[in-house]
Amino acid sequence: MTYETIERMQQFMTEAFIAVGTPPSDALTCAKVLIESDKRGIESHGVGRFKPIYIDRIKEGIINPVTKFEIVRESPTTAVVDGNNGMGHVVGVKSMEMAIEKAQKYGMGMVAARNSNHYGIAGYYAIMAANAGLIGITGTNARPSIAPTFGVENMLGTNPLCIGIPTDEDFPFVIDCATSISQRGKVEHYARIGKEMPKGWVIDSEGNSVTDPNAALAGFDSGTCALSPLGGIGEELAGYKGFGYATAVEILSAALQSGMFLKDLAGIAPNGTKRPYGLGHFFIAVDVNAFTDAAEFKKTSGDILRALRASTLAAGGERIYTAGEKEYLAYLERKERGIPMNESVQKSLEAVRDDLGLAFTFEWEKR
Repeated sequence: MTYETIERMQQFMTEAFIAVGTPPSDALTCAKVLIESDKRGIESHGVGRFKPIYIDRIKEGIINPVTKFEIVRESPTTAVVDGNNGMGHVVGVKSMEMAIEKAQKYGMGMVAARNSNHYGIAGYYAIMAANAGLIGITGTNARPSIAPTFGVENMLGTNPLCIGIPTDEDFPFVIDCATSISQRGKVEHYARIGKEMPKGWVIDSEGNSVTDPNAALAGFDSGTCALSPLGGIGEELAGYKGFGYATAVEILSAALQSGMFLKDLAGIAPNGTKRPYGLGHFFIAVDVNAFTDAAEFKKTSGDILRALRASTLAAGGERIYTAGEKEYLAYLERKERGIPMNESVQKSLEAVRDDLGLAFTFEWEKR
C-alpha cells in the first residue's frame, strides 16, 4: 500500500477534469467533493470512483462536463433546479449553497434538483450546512440496486439519507448512510481488493446470498442481483425499514422536481444503448437560531454525543463512537499520512493520466 497526499490528489483530479472539458472552478469543486470522501476514510466514494463514474462517463458523452445550473422554480424558502446532465458535485454544492442562503434569511431552505449525476458522498453537503451553523439534510436517488422486501428485483437505488448537525465539538454529527445494507461503492471496493463480501449484502434472482463482488456487480448490470435493504432480507431484521426509507428518498428525489425514478435511472435506453442517468437530489438547511440560541443548541448536541460515548460498553468493546467521529479521526490521520492507494486504484489513475497526456508523477512511481 502506498500513500498520496490529499493536496496532490486534489490537484491531479482537478487537472484531469479540466482536461476533459470541465471549467476550472467546477473542476476544483468536483475534486474537493471526491477527495473529501478519501479524507474521511470512505474509499467507496472517492478516488477509486474517479475514472469509471466520472471521467469515463464524460468521455462516453453520458455526463456533460460543463454544468448548466438552471433555476426552474423558486420561492423565498424553496427552489427547483435543473442540472441539465452536468456534474453532480457542482449541482450539489450550488443547491446546498442556495438552501443555506435561504435558511439564513428565512429560517429554513430546501432545494430539489433534477437531471443531475452522481454527486459523491452526501455527507459533503450536510457538512456544508453544519459548518455554517445550520442543520443540513440531503438525499439522492440512484441507479436501481435495492430489492423491495420480499422481492428480488433491483428497483430502488441505494438512496442515501444524510443529516449533519453542528455541535460544540471539533466535528459535527454526520450520519451518512445508504438505505441498503451496504452500497454498490463498497461492493466495487471489495472487488478492487479481491475480497469476498459478507453474506446478506447481495441476493440473486432466487433470493440466495451472493458473496463474490464481481458476480454481484455483473448481476447488478444484468438485473439478476440486488442489494438487500437496510435491516436485511425479509422482515425478521426489519428490512422493511430500509425499504421504506429508500422509497421516501426516491419520492423526495423525483416527485418534487418532476424528475426520473426507479428503472428510468438505470442509464440504459430502450434500445440498449447508454444514456444519461438523470438523478435527482434534495437539500434542506435549517437555521437553529430560528428555534433557540445557537451556542446552547451546539452544547446540548455535544452533551448528548458525549453522554452516548461515555455510556456502558459491551463486553469486549473498545469504545463507543458517534456518527461522524470515525471519519474525523480518519481525517486527522490522513492529513498527515496521505490517502492509501491500492494497486487497482493506482492503475486507474495512471490510465487517466496517460490517456489525457497529463504531466503528473504519482508518489508510488518515485520509488
